[in-house]
Parts: sequence; structure tokens; C-alpha cells
Amino acid sequence: MAEELILLDEWLSMFGMRARIALAEKGIKYEYKEEDLENKSQMLLEMNPIHKKIPVLIHKGKPICESIIIVEYIDEVWNDRVPFLPLDPYQRAQAKFWADFVNKKVGDVGGRIWAGKRDEIEVAKKELIEALKELENVLGDKPYFGGDTFGFVDIALIPFYSWFYTYEQLGNFKVEAECDKLIAWAKRCKERESVSKSVADEKEAYEYVVNYRKRFQLD
Repeated sequence: MAEELILLDEWLSMFGMRARIALAEKGIKYEYKEEDLENKSQMLLEMNPIHKKIPVLIHKGKPICESIIIVEYIDEVWNDRVPFLPLDPYQRAQAKFWADFVNKKVGDVGGRIWAGKRDEIEVAKKELIEALKELENVLGDKPYFGGDTFGFVDIALIPFYSWFYTYEQLGNFKVEAECDKLIAWAKRCKERESVSKSVADEKEAYEYVVNYRKRFQLD
């Protein structure tokens, strides 16, 4: 029931996009609450008192925090539908490893590009390209990271595609020139309604970053 499930989120957040995609893939109805991160709601502060960050999934009054944990929770609770994680323990462990890799080597490094000072961007850009190439090697010739099935690692990574344009504009490079198979994978993912309706527009993300950088005099 929608009233039993609430998602505290912010539309441009790649981490929030993960939760939205996972819920859409499972066909789950929920109440969406957009957060103003400069004026956080009392609900957010109460439901995530440690980090005070989005996304937060509230299920029957109980909060689940951190996007990857939320995706795994959704997979476990609504387990009567197509699973995100493989059944084999080793393959599950591998999927979780690469999702964590995305957090550290794409999420954290990407943050150093869009929110970093100009002289830091070049170093971060090189690290990001290396990470994306590593992920492209893992993908190989498979349609998705999970093989023929759209799954856990795909959900972890695809939201960042909507931020690639921002990284490219700030770093003066093209991801496709470095990782053409990865871009083909991203376009394949975006053909899924669960993805296309859950991710932010790349130009909106870039506009936000331009204004953010002006405000904090990062250029």
C-alpha cells in the first residue's frame, strides 16, 4: 500500500534515483516526498538522525537509509518478483562488491569533479575514467551487469549516467570516447521505463551544478 511506504528523496540525487528505479522495477506504489536539502524536513531529521541525508525509505513507519541498502531491502521484502541479486552466494558477493566499487570510484570521485575546485577536476577525471573502464571490463559483452537480467549493479550505476554530461562539461572529455560499450549499456538501460521515468534530466543536473559552483566560487 502506498500509505505504508514513503520515499524521502531529492530528484537530482543519483542515490535517490537508485531507490526510485528499484521500486519501479518491482512495480511498488509509494508516496514520494521531495526534500529541500537546505531546509530539511522534520521527518528526514527524525528518520535519518545520524547522516540526515536522502534517500530514506520508510516502510510501515520504520526507516531504511543508504541507497544500496535500500535497494537490497526492496529486493528482499518484495521477493515474489524478479530478483535484483543472484541466488548464488558467490555471484551475490560479486554484485555487492561492484556496487560498492561504484559508490567509491564513481560516486565519490564524481563528487570531486562537480563539487571540486578547478585544479582538482583533472585528477578526479582521470580516476573516473579508470573506474569506468574497469566497470566496462566487468560488463564485457553482456547486455547487463547481471547477464541477461537487469539487476543490482545496473541499478547502482545507471543513475550516474544522468550526471555524465556534467562530468564531461567540467572535465572537457567524452565518456563515450573512452568507454563506448558502457554508453551502449546505459542507453539500453534507459529504454526501460523503470529507468527513464526515474532518472533526472542531464541538463537539469548540469544547471544545478553551474549554479552551485557559482555560489561557492569553485571556478
